[in-house]
Amino acid sequence: MLYKERQNTSKITQITSAAKISSLIFSAVAFFQYYFTDKDLYTIIVDYNYVFLSALGFILLAYFFCIFIETTRFKLLFKIVSISVPVIISFISILLTGTHESHYKYLFLFVIISTSIEFGIKTGLLTTGISAALIVAIDLIFGSANSYVFESDLVLICALFIISWAVGSYSRTEKEHISSLKNLANVDGLTGLFNHRFFYDALADEIVESKRSGSCLSLLFIDLDNFKYYNDLYGHQEGDEVLKQISGILKENVRQNDIVSRYGGEEFTILLPDIGEDIGMKVAERIRRAVQAHYFHGQESIPGGNMTVSIGISTFPTKAKTGDELIKGADDACYRAKFLRKNRVEEYYSILDELQRDIDEIDREVVASIKTLIAVINAKDKYTYRHIERVVYYCNLLADKLNLDDKEKKKFVYAAYLHDIGKINISEEILMKTDKLSETEWETLKKHPQMAAEIIKNVRLLKESVPIILQHHERYDGRGYPNQMKGEEIDYLARLLTVVDSFDAMTSLRPYQPRKSYNEAFEELISCSGTQFDPEAVKLFIGTVGELF
Repeated sequence: MLYKERQNTSKITQITSAAKISSLIFSAVAFFQYYFTDKDLYTIIVDYNYVFLSALGFILLAYFFCIFIETTRFKLLFKIVSISVPVIISFISILLTGTHESHYKYLFLFVIISTSIEFGIKTGLLTTGISAALIVAIDLIFGSANSYVFESDLVLICALFIISWAVGSYSRTEKEHISSLKNLANVDGLTGLFNHRFFYDALADEIVESKRSGSCLSLLFIDLDNFKYYNDLYGHQEGDEVLKQISGILKENVRQNDIVSRYGGEEFTILLPDIGEDIGMKVAERIRRAVQAHYFHGQESIPGGNMTVSIGISTFPTKAKTGDELIKGADDACYRAKFLRKNRVEEYYSILDELQRDIDEIDREVVASIKTLIAVINAKDKYTYRHIERVVYYCNLLADKLNLDDKEKKKFVYAAYLHDIGKINISEEILMKTDKLSETEWETLKKHPQMAAEIIKNVRLLKESVPIILQHHERYDGRGYPNQMKGEEIDYLARLLTVVDSFDAMTSLRPYQPRKSYNEAFEELISCSGTQFDPEAVKLFIGTVGELF
């Protein structure tokens, strides 16, 4: 149950508990009438004020006890106590105030009404039956079945049953109506999953609950691979059927309290309360395998011959500190999974998070500022941000292929992550321009390596990455920028980064040039070997990355 729903349930419980407390108050009146029949009201208040205080204390104690056992989730105990205590007290009050001739038999009405509202019509009728049995028992034990009192009580019992049925039915109808309105507002009409709006409400609630309990919260971002191709091939009706089947698979592979939502189009999310990243990865992998194993009509005609999903995972609070960070992390991880040949699970990973763990305290503020700049670039130019993610991935592969030691690998990967950070100072109009850049605009764009070096040069751990960043637009033939270095003068890792940067630029959809296929990009790298690129760097890159495609 979500946090807000728990709050609403708690409020209902407090209201019904207050109704039961009212029955206790009226029962107290019956007790006073029994024990102080020969005293006037003034004498009772003055001489027996301790009795009033004791009664008030008992009522408050009973009230807070009901609240305590409800909030501590002893549901069955709460239900038994909240019904039986008022019934027993009402029964004793009747016994003390004239047994079968008592005028306090109406006390059962408070219990019946509150029970019918809180627990529903069945429990309300059961409580009415118990109350009716007690009334009949009193009449038969202390009176006669032929008496006027017994006949009156039969009418009272009928009235109690009618009231219980009416209140319970109204309460059930109201709850069903509220539930239907919630479904219209919170449930996706096609898949039956929660919708985008509900996901954000649920995320906020689960973040609050996670902070309160100190537990983890994992988020899965799930994207169908090649779904647009399938939709174009078979039409939207068949596509909708696939979405329904995917929804069923998702629900079958998670717990009942996990929150599965359709985020939009062919994207889904799953919130996993009390689940850390390790178990979350296992859940994601189970879902991936279940989708892959399921047969979808016509799947043999799509690339790969199978309908698959790419899944990204991030976890609060280990990988994200806010709900927005959790969404961004899972989304980035999903993008990485989709980019890496699809049909895989990727966990969120941030180079800067690792960097912050390694650097001195004095540099943490600078790195925090760099993270902010990266976020600004993401908002300003989606291509540059996604380009950075892909370049980092390729550089990691090359570092592993070269068996670089930890220090060299970090130097290379940090440079890959920050090589375009200088674009923060370049206008969005230049970055996103579809026409050819003017001479002035081109000169401005060529300054971004120096701008990037200037931003990070004061972070001690990043100083060794500065030459790589500064030189990643130099050409092997000396015609690059900013310093027209050539051949072996250029740092070897910078030469590798040049190849990676150019390959991703060629194979990505950019505003100012058409996208090349991977094979076309490989051919371009080979044809430019010895001029723009180091031939050995090209050979290493194609040998390492080529097997992916």
